[in-house]
Formats: sequence, C-alpha cells, structure tokens
Amino acid sequence: MLAAYFLDPAVGKLRAWKWSRTTSAAFITIGFFIITVSLCIVLVPIISHQLNALIGEFPEYIRGLENLYGEDIQQYLARLNLDQAGTVKDAINNFSGTFVTWAGKMASDVFQSGLALLNILSLIFITPVVAFYLLRDWDQVVSRLNQLLPRAHAETIREQLSIIDRTLSGFIRGQTNVCLIMASYYGIALTFVGLKFGTVIGIMTGLFLFIPLVGFGTGFLLSMTIALFQFSDTAHILAVLAVYGVGQLLEGSIITPKLVGGKVGLHPLWIIFGMLTGAALFGFVGILISVPVTAIIGVLVRFAVARYLESPLYNAKR
Repeated sequence: MLAAYFLDPAVGKLRAWKWSRTTSAAFITIGFFIITVSLCIVLVPIISHQLNALIGEFPEYIRGLENLYGEDIQQYLARLNLDQAGTVKDAINNFSGTFVTWAGKMASDVFQSGLALLNILSLIFITPVVAFYLLRDWDQVVSRLNQLLPRAHAETIREQLSIIDRTLSGFIRGQTNVCLIMASYYGIALTFVGLKFGTVIGIMTGLFLFIPLVGFGTGFLLSMTIALFQFSDTAHILAVLAVYGVGQLLEGSIITPKLVGGKVGLHPLWIIFGMLTGAALFGFVGILISVPVTAIIGVLVRFAVARYLESPLYNAKR
C-alpha cells in the first residue's frame, strides 16, 4: 500500500501522456521493483559484510575507549563522595542494561519481522502484485470511498482528507528522497576518506535521518570512535568531521527545506514526542509510523481548534 501511495503520482504523469491506467501501473511497478532489487543485489552483500565486521570489532573499540579514558573516569569518581559515586555508577549500569535490552529486543523484532523466510518471499512476490492492483484501481477505490461519505459533511471530510494527503505525501516522498540522498552522500564520502566500515555507517546515518538526532548522532559517534583508533594523524579525523559538518549543512539548509519544507506542519519537539510515544507503544514499528500518525493528529487538532474559535462557545459575550 505504501509503495502504491508513493508511486501514484508517477502513474498520473503517464496517464497525462494518454497511457492507459493498467499500462501505466504495470510500467511503474515493474520499473520500481527492478531498480529496488538491483540496488539490493549490489548493496546488500557490501552492507552485510561490513556490518558483520563492525559488530565483531566494536567491542575492541569500546575497550580501547576504556583504556584511553578509564583513568580519567576513575579520578572523577574518586573526587565524588561515596553516595554520589554510587549514584553515577548505578545510573550508568541502569542505562547500559536498558540500552542492551532495547537493542536486543529491536534486533530480535527486526529479525523476526524482516528476515523471516515468509516475509522475504512476500516482499519479493506479493508486494509488487498488490502494488500493481492498487495502482490500477486507485482512482476507483478513492471514488468509491468518496461515495460512502455522509452527504451533509462530505465537503468538510474531503477537505481535511485532502490536507492529510498533501501532508503525508509531501513528507513521505520528501523524507524518503532526503534519506536516500544523504545515505548516498555519507556512504560515498566516508568511504572516500578511508574510514573503516564507512559504507555501512554512511548508509545507516542517511537512512535513519527520519528519526530526529538519532540517525546523525549515531552515525557521528560511530564514525568518530572508529576514526580515533584507525587514524594516527589529525587530517583524517578532521576529514571525517568535515564529512558530517558538510552533510548537516546540506541536509539542514538545502535538501530538507527543498524536498520536505514545512509539509508536516509540526514543531520538531512534537515529532520527537510522537516518536517516543510510538516507540513506547509499538516498539520499532511505532517509530516508523509515528511521524505520519502525528501529522494526521496535527491536521485534526488544527481543524478542531479552528472550529472552536468559530463556535459560540468561544465567541459568546458575557
């Protein structure tokens, strides 16, 4: 359904060139999935190899950080009184335990939901078929749903659904393009400067940019941790810093404003709050759907506030 929603404007373009709806849907669906499968064939082996190597070597980087800064931490704890030191240690232990539990659960969920054989088969065979039929019959589905709207409120419902559609389509298509562009940039740039595991870290950084601060922060910390141990000169470390500095500048000042802009109509604080709520209620899936759901709620809340401001309850005179 998401693929069909994403591809429907492309079908509309072909329809404007006098293509039939069936031919347009078939052409766009086949082209989209050929490109997707081709990219997976090229990228998955590279990402899998680097990711496995990164997971295997990451404990070494953690131990290296402990060797470098362990004495400073011990000296800091020594300056605290026993109660304060115990509180800091307990907080660190609790955070570490929570993080490990959350990471393990998320990895388990991803494995069970994304890597199970039946789900892989469904992605390969069922998704293109469903996407094609939805694209072919999209106008009929919309028309039928429109006929079912209550006549007295149909215009208002259509207006709000149109706003929701513009909000969701603008965000989903725009943010998808932002993630793909930035994943390509970070992957190529980090590989170019010679960072170990640069391809997988760069792609992860870009693809997780839809989660405010998380994608950039995780990629930056991973890259700097590896750079500190991999490079003995300052020039390479500064090059990694420059990659993320330029990336943040490009994303924040040019790419995101151009492709996404203010289409969601929500303050970043509400987006973060929505993601935290989604994660608490539904885990990783909740994070994925949190921004669209929050955007829909935002449209409905703004409509409700506008109606309230026009109501006798608000405008009543004393």
